[in-house]
Amino acid sequence: MSLLRKKRLYAFIFIVIVLVLFTSQWLGYWIYPIHYEQEIRTVADQYKVDPLFIAAIVRVETNYKPDKVSKKQAMGLMQIMPVTGQWILEQAGLEDTSIEDLYKPTVNLLAGTWYLRFLHNMYDGLEGERTEHDRMAVVAAAYNAGPGQVRQWLQEGRWDGTVAELSDVPFGETRHYVQRVLYYYKKYDALYAEDWAR
Repeated sequence: MSLLRKKRLYAFIFIVIVLVLFTSQWLGYWIYPIHYEQEIRTVADQYKVDPLFIAAIVRVETNYKPDKVSKKQAMGLMQIMPVTGQWILEQAGLEDTSIEDLYKPTVNLLAGTWYLRFLHNMYDGLEGERTEHDRMAVVAAAYNAGPGQVRQWLQEGRWDGTVAELSDVPFGETRHYVQRVLYYYKKYDALYAEDWAR
């Protein structure tokens, strides 16, 4: 076999291997893993929040790093601000839990998911037709920018609360945050939906 034919054969084999890897579900699991799976499933079931939405929030917030602290002092997997965390612990009936416990993945996921449920409930009565992705977008925006800020945008008509009009979100950081959460949610949904029966 000539050198040119060998090179072509190796190139063909390489292309086939790359195509198999990039189209396989295994590669998807490797690129888009979900850590703390059991903990996420438990709190999702407890507060009736889509577990893949929780996983998408965690992925965007910290990429599953429980000891992460932001410049604004947000803590743990779901990056909960200390003041918000204290309020959540009181409202959720976890008064015996300290702020420092928010570094524990189970406590952070419990508090963060309780807060996601709170935000879901807050925006449940919004007027107009909204898809499940629209509702996720509103909750993710509120998780990032604060519920008061998002309520103001909606009331003033600056954003209609839909994914289609996400470009109207006044804060670039929040707009980008919501886009990333929805991106990871779609990836997780495509990969894990069958395994993560909701």
